[in-house]
Amino acid sequence: MSTTAVHNTKWWSGGKSPFNLEYGKVMMWYFLMSDAFTFGAFLIAYGTSRFATNGWPDPNHVFSSYPFKAEGSAAAPLVFVSFMTFVLIVSSVTMVLAVQAGHHQDKKGVVRNLILTIIGGAIFLGCQAWEWTHLHAEGAWWGLNPFTNADGTHATTNFTNFFFTITGFHGFHVFSGVIINIVMLIMTLNNTFEKKGHYLMIEKAGLYWHFVDLVWVFVFTLFYLV
Repeated sequence: MSTTAVHNTKWWSGGKSPFNLEYGKVMMWYFLMSDAFTFGAFLIAYGTSRFATNGWPDPNHVFSSYPFKAEGSAAAPLVFVSFMTFVLIVSSVTMVLAVQAGHHQDKKGVVRNLILTIIGGAIFLGCQAWEWTHLHAEGAWWGLNPFTNADGTHATTNFTNFFFTITGFHGFHVFSGVIINIVMLIMTLNNTFEKKGHYLMIEKAGLYWHFVDLVWVFVFTLFYLV
């Protein structure tokens, strides 16, 4: 066997990619790229429908409620969803801290920040569940749109169909990320990564979580701000 062949055998057995990256991390990037195309297709379809229509519901009216709002109290447009966004961004920060702790072999730091990330994801999902329940109580669902356009004209169901589909798809990703982080937490507590000598799996989970957070920025902008 030639020297080059021997070198290549050792190279691949080490789990390295042609770009000198760990194979699993490259596969995670491939997955995230394919997922980005899916989200991109959804958001482009929504944007095309939104800007091809003369009338569209006003987000300041649709998303003006919040939990424990007293009857007759003033509306607070986008306050609740802004809180949701803040929680998700903070959870992304704690995920970064978990990855950094893993790089320093700091098990306690990994555990602490994974727990905070999981709590942040759970709070976001709880907020989204409340929002869906509230909108459903107002008569909004797939195929049902009780909101009029900003100009007072009748609105189509495109708004609610896209909203529940895209936010539901994103919510499923957040739920999956929470489950993944719970698994990472259990593995950390069981010293799985200590025995391996590295916390590379935490970094892969972090890539997924940051992707979910980034997608929410686009969803938040298109649905709640535009």
